[in-house]
Amino acid sequence: MEFQRDGGIARIFLNRPQKVNALDSALLDALADALRQVDQAVRVVVLGGRGNAFCAGADVNELRTLNPQTAREFIGRVHVACDAVRKLAVPVVARLHGAVIGAGLELAAACDLRVAARGTRFAMPEVRLGIPSVVEAALLPRLIGSGRTAWLVLTGEAIDAERAQQWGLVESVADDVDRAVSQVTDSLLAGDRAALSAQKELLQAWEEQPLAASVAASIERFAQAYTIPRAKAAKEY
Repeated sequence: MEFQRDGGIARIFLNRPQKVNALDSALLDALADALRQVDQAVRVVVLGGRGNAFCAGADVNELRTLNPQTAREFIGRVHVACDAVRKLAVPVVARLHGAVIGAGLELAAACDLRVAARGTRFAMPEVRLGIPSVVEAALLPRLIGSGRTAWLVLTGEAIDAERAQQWGLVESVADDVDRAVSQVTDSLLAGDRAALSAQKELLQAWEEQPLAASVAASIERFAQAYTIPRAKAAKEY
């Protein structure tokens, strides 16, 4: 795992390029540890992968060794890593290239925004390995709808970056992915950290809660914002 700090931006890279950044237990634990290093000085996190791909999914060599007990433990690690991304107090931008497969796609789905290099391929091929797509695959219907999710997880076939953008799986496709990511991070750095944190929480609440509860939470968050001096200045904006 590689962790870099550049001002208010933290960059975390899956760094197992010889295995196409396949997620084994050690890499998942290292990712969770790296996410714990994100402190109050960080305003944006970029999550990427070294080598030729973002992530080729769960490590098939470890999958072959699992039994019912260890399978539960392994998939629990996938969930812990994805959930840590969602629970970060700052926006997380996925920098995607090469292949984004299986658990790697679940990790990308857990991010707040996704930017893909042209030529990136996306797939959920677990059914071809005799297992279902699980844990944060449950985020996919919220991103792309139930029918498109069903197509991905039932057929196991890949889609390209352009179709992923059409479906709403990624927000941007670029020839120069680093430049595109920098444009997104610049936009995020222009926002107030506390307001972005509140907005991220609300986005997740809007996904998970009934409308009335989401509206009530929004009203409370809006009122709380006026306890922060910078927010009070908005009255003169």
